Amino acid sequence: MSNTYQLQPVGWMSQLSQLEVNQLATSTSKDLYQVFRNCCLAVLNSGVEQDDSHALFKQFKDFDVRLVRRERGVKMELINPPQVAFVDGKLIAGVHEHLFAVLRDMLYMSSKHKQPIFLKEQPAESELITHMVFDMLRHANALGLSEPANLVTCWGGHSIGLEEYKYTKAVGYELGLRGFNICTGCGPGAMKGPMKGAAIGHAKQRIKTGRYVGISEPSIIAAEPPNAIVNELIIMPDIEKRLEAFVRVSHGIIIFPGGVGTAEELLYLLGLLLHEKNRDQEIPLILTGPAERREYFDAIDAFVGATLGKEAQDKYQIVVGDEQTVANIMCDSKKAVQQYRKAHGDSFNFNWRLHIPDDFQQPFEPTHQSMAELNLHLDQEICSLAANLRKCFSGIVAGNVKAEGVSLILDKGPFEISGDPSLMEKMDTLLSSFVEQGRMKLPGSEYHPCYRVKGL
Repeated sequence: MSNTYQLQPVGWMSQLSQLEVNQLATSTSKDLYQVFRNCCLAVLNSGVEQDDSHALFKQFKDFDVRLVRRERGVKMELINPPQVAFVDGKLIAGVHEHLFAVLRDMLYMSSKHKQPIFLKEQPAESELITHMVFDMLRHANALGLSEPANLVTCWGGHSIGLEEYKYTKAVGYELGLRGFNICTGCGPGAMKGPMKGAAIGHAKQRIKTGRYVGISEPSIIAAEPPNAIVNELIIMPDIEKRLEAFVRVSHGIIIFPGGVGTAEELLYLLGLLLHEKNRDQEIPLILTGPAERREYFDAIDAFVGATLGKEAQDKYQIVVGDEQTVANIMCDSKKAVQQYRKAHGDSFNFNWRLHIPDDFQQPFEPTHQSMAELNLHLDQEICSLAANLRKCFSGIVAGNVKAEGVSLILDKGPFEISGDPSLMEKMDTLLSSFVEQGRMKLPGSEYHPCYRVKGL
């Protein structure tokens, strides 16, 4: 016997024209609908300590979601949903909102752009990709025209210890006291901590309009479902558009300790900042964590220096064990960001001037062949090396926690990574440190590497 729940639409989705309702009905193609269903399941399972997408989908194979047409819009019907999302038989309000954010971003926006942007199709040209990112953020009301330059993006691992979590919360608190809003990948760990800290800081300052923006994408949301603090959930079509959204809406970026996903984000941003068209960009970047994690940042800094060079190292500051200094640097940098945007006539809310090369925008699909064919040699342009290193780490993230990647590893074994011996040695050292520190999977999970570094 199945359990069925019908949900009234909330937010923007509560007022739809008949044409928009018809567009939604026709956008539920088989492939897109499956992705939509999986994202809804991930949202409903929020709060559960699990980062194995493959296991989640297997556990709730009887779950389904349907759209029920009504004159004024659509209702959402849940069939056999996880009961963790309910309290006394009623769906938690935040989960209710997040479900309709999934509907807004996935079905409506893909229909609006007249192409299945959430499926594996040929990518569009650069300007159209940026337009999609802008349009989705605007449609989600994430680009408030009256907002000052106060949105700080925080990157870091979902699998971190209590000490690191407390530090991320302390940094968020200091940022909240100074009026900053927080944007993260929306999941647990270093994504939840800054939001929770900022919420306390906002409460003390009587700031009632605090923003806790979570940006996700379909293949990662099951492993990193939205935490309870997120009040603006945005789901981009793929990791590349997600990364572009982060850097275009941010007025500063803070990176906490993490694993391969965090390294991927750092390499993406450094690759952009090293491009000749972006070398005057004002994007404050701070790497920070508890004082006891100095060795972690030394290892990251050494890897960046050995691969991308001194110029890349100069793009960030490392601050350990001092949350107030981190917040003060962001306050001081805010003025420079505002002056830069004014001087170039750029928007405070969307960094149009930032140049994103084609290699950073095109979706990379990790397979055994694509991972083996990555150009991981030092005799190439720095930006290209950063792009390829980013793809390599992205593939390892997929093999660790994304359903498609996990299935590939179970079927064919680990991805093989090869390149210059010196580079492979440095990569193996860094990846091994992530494994030893428990940064690949949630604590308590046994980690079996999804990769094999060749040529060592």
